[in-house]
Amino acid sequence: MSGKVKGRSAANADSMAGLVSCDERILRDIHQLYTEADSGLIPVAESVGVKLLPPRKKITVMLMGNHSAGKSSFINWYVEEHIQRTGVAIETQGFSFVTSGRKRESLTGNATLHLYPHFKPLQEFKGVSEYLSTEICTSRQKRFSLVTFVDSPGLVDGDMKYPFDVDEVILWLGELCDLILVFFDPMGQALCKRTLNIVESLNEKHGDRIHFYLSKADEAGGESDRQRVMMQIVQELCKRPGLNKCGFDMPTIYIPNPNKPSRCVNQIEEVCRAVEKTINQTVQNTLNSLEKDCELISEAITNKLINDRQNSLQNRRARCQSCFLSLLGFCIPLALLALLALGTLSKELLDMALGQQGREALSLYLTPVVKIFDSLSGEQRLYCCGGLVLLSFLLLIIARFAFRTRPTLSGKQKRQLQEKLEYIQEVVKTKKKNLYEEYLRQSVSDHDMDV
Repeated sequence: MSGKVKGRSAANADSMAGLVSCDERILRDIHQLYTEADSGLIPVAESVGVKLLPPRKKITVMLMGNHSAGKSSFINWYVEEHIQRTGVAIETQGFSFVTSGRKRESLTGNATLHLYPHFKPLQEFKGVSEYLSTEICTSRQKRFSLVTFVDSPGLVDGDMKYPFDVDEVILWLGELCDLILVFFDPMGQALCKRTLNIVESLNEKHGDRIHFYLSKADEAGGESDRQRVMMQIVQELCKRPGLNKCGFDMPTIYIPNPNKPSRCVNQIEEVCRAVEKTINQTVQNTLNSLEKDCELISEAITNKLINDRQNSLQNRRARCQSCFLSLLGFCIPLALLALLALGTLSKELLDMALGQQGREALSLYLTPVVKIFDSLSGEQRLYCCGGLVLLSFLLLIIARFAFRTRPTLSGKQKRQLQEKLEYIQEVVKTKKKNLYEEYLRQSVSDHDMDV
């Protein structure tokens, strides 16, 4: 499959004109705070050497299980549209993403990876790209506007060959998904070893994201048959060390059909509650991440300004040291020249060049040096002069290295950093506080909020 896009007529496009939910608006506003071209947190963070990822505007829910376990049927029931093909055959051979949008569309191949950039590493799995697809639906039912479903291929044991490494792909997707729904079919495939192996591997890292359900519970026969199937599945799961935990829960669910009433208890709303709980937790986590990222950027900007001040202070010290060493290095040969002039030139010539007071001052300062110099032999004088010249040369070299300064920010750069810090502290944090209050107002009354 290439990146082909096939258009379809919108089923309920008019429903898109409805009001956006509070959670949806909060996630959208936070995403915009990160991705704005000029003042977004991502470009601001990059300017101070911090790398951030934009939060997603929807949660990702992956459905997995044996073939004909009812995964696609559940998605159709949730969105209240016939999006996914269903049947007893293995209908879902690849990974199908189902998400909400403004227009009914079917995306295939690379178009799916362009829609979901964070899933682009799927290209590294041989053969997967050709078996990716996306169904964009205009439904606004339940919390679908905040959910992206990932319908995985039906898992079977035996000689069934997949066009790609389905186990590895599901395990990789499990790293990115916020919720993993595992459907067990009571009609003979519930104990599929491939399913149990993948579930056990996922449970090692993401046990809190996995929820188990006995799907098609109305087809399991009577209550005793249903209980027997449930016990078999639970026993098989609990044989796995990683899945043997207290409080193991497996609600019985099935797609309600008015034309086919059943006495079986239907707990399908438990799935909806699990999805809603994940959405609420994601909103809270996104708000908390926004606060942490603001602190991270503020700390990086503050550290950069502090380092700049330290570098400026260090540079001033380096300049002072360099100037002192350079002056000392030049003073030695000048003193030798003055000593030579005092010893060889006549007083009249020195008076003409320096004046009488200058000659007397020079003679006063150099008299101790002259006495020491006169006490030395000719060879010693030569060595002494050579040593002083070498010392002068070394001092000048040290002064040159001492003058090396560290890079500092220009006045414009410091003003820009200060403006970014003020933007984070005054604008973004205020926006985050307002969004948090808006989120909490859904659950508590105004007088309970400590404003």
